[in-house]
Amino acid sequence: MATPAEAAAHFAARLAFETDVSDVYSELATGNPSFVLIDTRSLEAWKQGHIRGAIHMPKPDMPRRIPAEFAPGTRFVVYCWGPGCNGATRAGLIISELGYPVKEMIGGFEYWAREGYDVISDAGPVIRGVDALVGPVSVEDCGC
Repeated sequence: MATPAEAAAHFAARLAFETDVSDVYSELATGNPSFVLIDTRSLEAWKQGHIRGAIHMPKPDMPRRIPAEFAPGTRFVVYCWGPGCNGATRAGLIISELGYPVKEMIGGFEYWAREGYDVISDAGPVIRGVDALVGPVSVEDCGC
């Protein structure tokens, strides 16, 4: 078993590189222009449903678009489909190599939708409730 100091270092490192859907929801609500949420999925997936306020940016476009569109110091969060997809991890690597701070949203789009947060598609808003397997259905804050 790890020592308490080793465990603290491990968990601090995870928090430096990862964020969760409730923290992203709170950050989007502030309207902070130096915070950018990027959906790394295919255009078809984006059209099917995405997070309101996110930007669609496939990984091959990132090296060209990010420096052209965003000031140094812009903070990014990236997401892909969910825990079984490493597209956001790959995007985080690209963005960090470009010199920008970036975190990965754990759970991805799957957990955003399952926790009942706003989803928009090409057809308009997608109305979903909270999946009781991932969050409380009667309160907005999970206490995380």
